[in-house]
Amino acid sequence: MPQQEAVGVIQTLGFPSVLAAADAMVKGGRVTLVYFDKAERGQFTVAIRGGISEVRPAMEAGLLAAEKTFGGEVVTHYTVPNPPDNVVAVLPIDYTEEVEQFRS
Repeated sequence: MPQQEAVGVIQTLGFPSVLAAADAMVKGGRVTLVYFDKAERGQFTVAIRGGISEVRPAMEAGLLAAEKTFGGEVVTHYTVPNPPDNVVAVLPIDYTEEVEQFRS
């Protein structure tokens, strides 16, 4: 049986805090960064994928790093333990050719 995968998303105010979050997440668990984009009003979003047991500590590390960044603020965050195929197909959280080489 294949391991179930999770997705974790963090949205921050300001680029330095999302950079700190992304760095901490990929160092905090065997996860792959699958999405990054600007949100509204100076907010940025980053998403990771990986095994459920890896995404949880990676998210904790990312949230802590974002909050510890000077001026950093986490606007919102969420973890989906096992997103359905339809969600993965529609939202930009699937593994792409661009990130496949970094897949954990």
